[in-house]
Amino acid sequence: MRKRLTRISMDYKILVLDDEEGIINTIKIMLNRNGYYCKGITDPIEAIDVLKNENFDMLILDYIMTPINGDEVVSRLRQFNKDIYILMLTGHKDLTPPLDTIKVLDIQGYCEKSDRFDQLLLLIESGIKSISQMRTIKQFKDGLNKILQTVPKIYQLQPITTIMEEILKGLMPLVNSESAFILIDDFNNNTNEKKVIFKGVGTYDIPTEDLIEKLSPYLMEQIGKSREMNEVLSLESGMIYPLHNEYNTSMGVIYIESKDFKEGKALIEIYARQAASSINNAHLHSLINMKKEELDWTYKELKKRYLDTIEALRLTVDAKDIYTRGHSDRVAYYAMKLGRAFNLPEDQIELLRLAGIFHDIGKIGTADDILFKTDKLEYDEYEEIKKHPLKGAYILSAISMFQDVVPLVKYHHERIDGKGYPEGLKGDEIPFLARILSVADAFDAMTTDRKYRSKLNIEDAILQFKMNAGTQFDAEVVDMLIKILDDFETMKKELDETFKT
Repeated sequence: MRKRLTRISMDYKILVLDDEEGIINTIKIMLNRNGYYCKGITDPIEAIDVLKNENFDMLILDYIMTPINGDEVVSRLRQFNKDIYILMLTGHKDLTPPLDTIKVLDIQGYCEKSDRFDQLLLLIESGIKSISQMRTIKQFKDGLNKILQTVPKIYQLQPITTIMEEILKGLMPLVNSESAFILIDDFNNNTNEKKVIFKGVGTYDIPTEDLIEKLSPYLMEQIGKSREMNEVLSLESGMIYPLHNEYNTSMGVIYIESKDFKEGKALIEIYARQAASSINNAHLHSLINMKKEELDWTYKELKKRYLDTIEALRLTVDAKDIYTRGHSDRVAYYAMKLGRAFNLPEDQIELLRLAGIFHDIGKIGTADDILFKTDKLEYDEYEEIKKHPLKGAYILSAISMFQDVVPLVKYHHERIDGKGYPEGLKGDEIPFLARILSVADAFDAMTTDRKYRSKLNIEDAILQFKMNAGTQFDAEVVDMLIKILDDFETMKKELDETFKT
């Protein structure tokens, strides 16, 4: 049988110099078998010219050669190349180069020729590790120098969008990337609405209002997750770096699109901390000089498009199954009814409306065969379903304008007794509005037909709530639900007129 060919890697290039063709061929075969690229030359003068014009990582050369010996080759080589790793060979014990010569010429290894090449291979492997480490050190050194050159620019007193552009310019050389963006909160606006500022390069060099159409649901989810967890996230398409201030409060994210970061990850983390500090510095000095009209317009466009995007995703979830169609709208309606019954302020009523509409948005990533299954779910399938509140929270967390809705979506499947998900909160640990949303969600689920069961009548639904008050549901919210259901026929008419169900 033929032996499988070893793939030759071009990561490290080795030049072998020896005036004996047989020695070169033997070493080349050994190196090729171990996956290394190797070139052989018998003429020392020619080798010096090759090394001037080509980049090699390692030189393996004989000591005794004509017309010049190995030490003279190295002496000339070191005049223009200080970095190449050198291993010197000799076939004569009595004709070895002096130790002082080895030190002065920075020859890293020395080996006697023999019929076995085990020792030489060990020296080569050791040399490759040293070369790899030196590459990493050089990359860090170069990267840190670039950061040091960029930092003064991003700390200058200038508009925030200019600072963001300078940050991105300094970022690109650190990794093999051409596309990236920064998305930050605007803490300097004087309104109660949460606004954002965006700057991109490469494929993300687009107007702010076009950003949402560019982002996939998965990327939106991961951006929100990075912000919520304050963690660097590695995706197949790139990396997300959260930005936070000295109080560890999230300010936004940097996203870099690349599949080849290598050692650049640690450098970007260092750089991201400087970027966050410079952005925070700009906020503190109130140096955002974007025209208010332009900021307002771009914010409104971004909010509208983000809402449109999530609404489209939400309708996609609803449209998948005729049995759940209209569920989100009805949950929003019941949640608002409960909120008004508790005399909550209008801003909280609006939160309940938005949370009701978007509470199941995280199901966009759940497989249809799990969502539509009529039989009892397997353990793994149920665990997948249980992820949807967290996924929905991440999608909404991507942009700060929805930060108040996030806890409601995230915790609408928590239980008073602590047996819910995703975090097993109990009692007052669960936000009150999330407890309202939980009851509204469960009520609509009970009173509508599903594939796996028929709907309950109002009396049976109320009985279920009474049985589970204080364990699954907040007892106070259950009492309020029972009160407003005295007028259920009017509520049903309102639903029919409003949502045409």
